[in-house]
Amino acid sequence: MTENTPGGSAASEEAPEKGPETASKKTPEHSGVDLARVALRAAKEQARARGDAAQQKKQARRGGLRSGARADGRDPMALGAAINRLLTERGWETPAAVGGVMGRWPQIVGEDLAKHCVPQKYEEDERVLSVQCDSTAWATQLRLLAPQVVARLNQDLGHGTVRLIKVQGPNGPARRFGPLRAPGSTGPGDTYG
Repeated sequence: MTENTPGGSAASEEAPEKGPETASKKTPEHSGVDLARVALRAAKEQARARGDAAQQKKQARRGGLRSGARADGRDPMALGAAINRLLTERGWETPAAVGGVMGRWPQIVGEDLAKHCVPQKYEEDERVLSVQCDSTAWATQLRLLAPQVVARLNQDLGHGTVRLIKVQGPNGPARRFGPLRAPGSTGPGDTYG
């Protein structure tokens, strides 16, 4: 197919694209019906915006905004809807879901394990849940059950939300400086270096 350009020469249309990689680069062409729908939607939004602005001017002349029987943008929002909107706008859906799971930890892992192992934090970037255990025996038990716990968590939260459970054993006693320590000592390992 040829097309006349303003310079008087004819320009030929490119040959049909070949191969799957070039076909995916091609942008979809809209038909007349699709273009008409898009134009109608845009016109409706513009008319609605003009109507809202005109109504606000009219109400301002009458002495301010007044409430009416119909719903408008000034009506109060339900608390649950407001919280859901906030979570969506800020991108907090996953951390909020993980926080809910931490609240239901005993139902997920069982009462015995929940008494001795407590979730501490969730790192969203690495998708790692850190869990603190009160003894090495319970830490070992949780390490053995980790694949099943991860599967259960992903069942509740969505696939791939938790990749790994980082199990931490009990904290040892804090090292305190005593009368027999040298100033600046870091403990028994500092004698060699």
